[in-house]
Parts: sequence; structure tokens; C-alpha cells
Amino acid sequence: MQVSDASRIPPQEREIEEAVLGALMLEKDAYFQVSEILKSESFYEKAHELIYEAIVDLAMHQRPIDMLTVTEQLRRNGHLDTIGGPFYISQLTEKVASTTHLEYHAGIIAQKFLARELIRYTGTIQGKAYDATMDIEELMQEAEAELFKIAQRNIKNEAIQINPIIKESMELLQKAASRKEGLSGLRSGFTALDKITSGWQNSDLVIIAARPAMGKTAFVLSMAKNMAVNFDIPVALFSLEMSNVQLVNRLIVNVCEISGDKIKSGQLAPFEWEQLDYKIKELYDANIYVDDTPSLSIFELRTKARRLVREHAVKCIFIDYLQLMNATENKQQKMKFGSREQEVSTISRSLKGLAKELNIPIIALSQLNRGVENRQGIEGKRPQLADLRESGAIEQDADMVCFIHRPEYYKIIEDEKGNSLLGLAEIIVAKHRNGATGDIRLRFKSDYAKFTNLDEELSREFTSSINRSDADPADRQTIPAQEDFIAAGAENMPF
Repeated sequence: MQVSDASRIPPQEREIEEAVLGALMLEKDAYFQVSEILKSESFYEKAHELIYEAIVDLAMHQRPIDMLTVTEQLRRNGHLDTIGGPFYISQLTEKVASTTHLEYHAGIIAQKFLARELIRYTGTIQGKAYDATMDIEELMQEAEAELFKIAQRNIKNEAIQINPIIKESMELLQKAASRKEGLSGLRSGFTALDKITSGWQNSDLVIIAARPAMGKTAFVLSMAKNMAVNFDIPVALFSLEMSNVQLVNRLIVNVCEISGDKIKSGQLAPFEWEQLDYKIKELYDANIYVDDTPSLSIFELRTKARRLVREHAVKCIFIDYLQLMNATENKQQKMKFGSREQEVSTISRSLKGLAKELNIPIIALSQLNRGVENRQGIEGKRPQLADLRESGAIEQDADMVCFIHRPEYYKIIEDEKGNSLLGLAEIIVAKHRNGATGDIRLRFKSDYAKFTNLDEELSREFTSSINRSDADPADRQTIPAQEDFIAAGAENMPF
């Protein structure tokens, strides 16, 4: 015979709760062994919850925790009679045989609490599922989010008192100061960009926007390669436009510096096969996770992103690109938005919320509208915040908005001073909620769909010229020092 839920006893271990509370009052510093495992609501018995609250109060004020101080704290809280008086406290300490397995016992209490939370919430979800007016997609999203929160409760640190937080903050500050770059976030591999951003910051939503053919995907792939291969930062890339194979082919072109046409056709010269075999090793075992789900919805992204962070410790997520996403999988729900602009607004808000929840940067590519094409002149072709396609909410929700601009694409090959713009790309930081804005220049290698630092390319050219086997010693003496070469700046370079 099936037992009804109402007749079942919720998961709990009264004797273990008593033993843990008794141990906390007998063993010095025992509380700090379990503070990250237990919260007051973890205890099933109300009296035990109140006793643990008193212990937390003492710990927060850095006072000793023992039978007398806990009794006094319960009296101050007005709960001493509720829990059974001093006699009940003394009984708890008498039930402690050993404190050796304190953390293990605390873990049992925490697991029982999670089981009760699951029972509570699944009951709530079950009730809502019976409601015919409830949107199932919204209910599934709500259920998944709540279950994620329940799972996270068991691993979040317990904030006890401000001192440990100050210590952690100072350690992060010192860690940033010890780096040559002085960055507080994740390195992109583009030196000038990292100086403006201080690295990609946790919980930030970064929008990288450009017109088609400007190299948005190439920029993201170059960054993903830098972060995962050069700095060993796990990243995930959601590609709504390309298949996984197409995306990886672009990565191979980027890393191996072999033209995309040759990679497609397989018509490689012998030296290119050697180059491919040698350089592709960089990609093997790289912490790059790719997902090519078409028409990805926010609901799907949230589920996948949480799993990637939980199972693979992903530190940054790229989305290529925002306008190809859907706010919902449900066509009827999709019609409720009224306009694509409202749907994109929902997507951008959700992305910001997800970045904050997962505490990682989310970098989403975005299209610009055609207004750029209709403007004339060098300055007219530069993207502006008003050019963001389909939604002003993107600008509002984003912590940072960057544009990719390649004057060469518009047949603009020189600036006002006559300097060559061939092979140059500008990254325009147009909005930066927590820092400076500005423009930086990168080298763009169109054949390899690759962005690199300007000084990196200059250094390679310099090294190449030094190491030429046919170079005359007299010629080598006329080559300027590398520092002077780089210091000349991009404006004076003949490209």
C-alpha cells in the first residue's frame, strides 16, 4: 500500500542535530568547521534552529561559544524558555561522545535539509502544474532556477563577520597588484584592450557589435583562443550562426595561419601540412567548449551555462550572436512580446541576470543597423551607440559596449594625416559602466580571420628581419631597436 505524503516524516536526524550542537559548545573553534556547511534553517527541530542562531550570534561578535555563553545569548534573544531552558542545553553537551566526526555529522544535517527543501518545492511545482492557466515553459524555467538555488545553498560560504571579507578583498587587490598588467579580471590577450577594461570582469555583460563582415566572429575566436590556450581559462562559445565543425575550422585557420579556402579544400602544400600538424597541437585539450544549438532560447542557454560552470568551471561565455537568440521556445509566448524589439530587450536583461547569477563575464555579439552605411566620411562610418540593432535596452543592460570598425572595409585606406589604415581594426569602447572609454587598434589578418596586437606583429617582423639568413651584417646594423620600432606608434607605421 502506498503511503500518502502527509503521513510521511520529513527527512531529519534529531540525534545527530543534538550531537552537533553539543559538540559546538564543548570544542573550541568547532563552529568554524561547520559554518560553511550549516545554517540555522538546516536544523529540523525548531529548538535546535534557535540554539544554532544563538551560536552564530556569538561567532559574529567573536565571543566564546560554550554552554554558559549560549544560554546567556538565548536569554538575550528571548528564546531560552522556548528551547526548554538551561537544562536542555546541559543535556545536549552530555550527549557528545566525540567531536572527531563533527564535519561529517554536519554534512548529514545539511543533506537532510536539502531533501526537505526538494520535497517542499516539488510540491509547490506540482500544484502549479495542475493550474491550466500556467505557462509550462515559464514553470519549467522557474523550477530549474529554484532547483539551482537549492543546490547552491550547500556550497555557498557563510558570511560570518566582515573581517574575512576584508581579508579576501585585500588578497585580490594584492594579487592584481602583483601582475605586471595590473588586471583584476580575465585577460583577453589584447594588451591595449585589457588596459582599458582591466580584464573582463565577473558578472559583466559585454556587447561587441559591428556590421556584417567586420570580423565579429574572428574577434571572439581570437579572444577565446588567447584565453583558453595562452592563459588556460576555460571558456564556452555558443554559435547560433555556424556549426561546430565550421567554428572549429575557423579556429584552425586562426591558430595555424593557413587560409580558409585551403582548409576547406584540403589542398595544402607539404610545408603547410607540417605547419598544420605542429600548430594544431595548441588546440588539443584546450578548455574551449562549443555549442551550435540553432535558435537558442534564453531558457536553454541558462540551463547549459549553469552546467558548464558547474561541471567544467567555465569562466567566460561567448554568444555569437544575440539577435539569433529567442526569448522563449514557445511560439504562443513569443507572440506576447508584440515586437522583436521587446523580445531582444528580454534577451539582454536575461543575459545580464545570468552573468550576475553565475558571476562570470558574458560576451555577446550583436548586429548594428544599416545607419552606418548611409553616413559619409571617415567619422561617419564609425559606429555609435544609437546604431545598436533592434533594441535600446541592449545599451542599457550592458556593462560595456564595444564596436569593431575596419575603415579598410569602406575603402578608406588613409586617415586625415595620411597614415595607412590597411590591415588595421579599431576596437571602440563606447560604454564602460565601471571604467574608461576609448579606442584601441589591432592588426586584422583577413586571410586567417585573426586579430592580434599591433606590437606583437611589429615584434615578429623585427625578429624575422634580424634572423634572415640572407641578411647582410651591415644591413642589420641599420635596423632600429625593437623598443624604438614599437614606440613609433601605429599612426606612423606603413600599413
